[in-house]
Amino acid sequence: MLHEPLRLSEAYYAATPCLRIECNLRKRGMQSRYHYMQKYINLKLTMKEKVYVETSVISYLTSRPSRDIVIAGHQQITQEWWQNYRDKFALVASQLVIQEASAGDSIAAERRLKILETIELLEAREDSLTLAQAFLDFKIMPQKAAEDALHIAIAVTNGINYLLTWNCKHIANALMRREIESICRSQGYEPVIICTPEELIER
Repeated sequence: MLHEPLRLSEAYYAATPCLRIECNLRKRGMQSRYHYMQKYINLKLTMKEKVYVETSVISYLTSRPSRDIVIAGHQQITQEWWQNYRDKFALVASQLVIQEASAGDSIAAERRLKILETIELLEAREDSLTLAQAFLDFKIMPQKAAEDALHIAIAVTNGINYLLTWNCKHIANALMRREIESICRSQGYEPVIICTPEELIER
C-alpha cells in the first residue's frame, strides 16, 4: 500500500545547484595529454570530501549551553569539530536545512542562518524526492520523519560522502542504517556515510 507523497514546498526547488568541476583532457600530443592528466590527478588529490551538515548540528553549534549533560556534551563536541575539522571538508547543506534553521526563536534562528551563509546549498531534485519517498514506502522511516528522509535523499542523490547529524532517532540510527543503504543501492545510488561529529574525526 502506497503512502501519501511527500508534501514539499516550492522552496525545496529553489536550492542553489551544487558546483560541478569538469576536467577536459585534450588530445594535443603526448606532452599535452600528460600535462592535462597530471592536472587532473592533482585536482583529484586536492579535492575535499563533502559533508552534508544536517540541521541538528547547526543547532548544537549555535545554541546556549544546555543543563542536560548529554546535550551539553554534544554541544561541546560539535564546537570542537567545527573549530578543528570543518576546514578539512567541503561543507554543504540544502534549502531544507535553511527552512528548519529559520524556525523558532528569531534570535536563535538568526545565529543558525549566519553560520549557513557560507555553506553551499545542494539542489533538491526530483530524484531526491523519489528516493525519500522510497524510504517511507518501504517503512524504513515513519511518515512523520519525511523531512529526515529527504535530508538523507538529498545527500545521496548529490553524491555526498558524509551526512553529519545528531538526529540519532531517524537518521544516525544503527538499526535503520542497513535498510537505508539497501534501498539506496536498489535505486542505483552509493549510500552516504551517516555519522555524528564525534565519529567524523581523525585518529
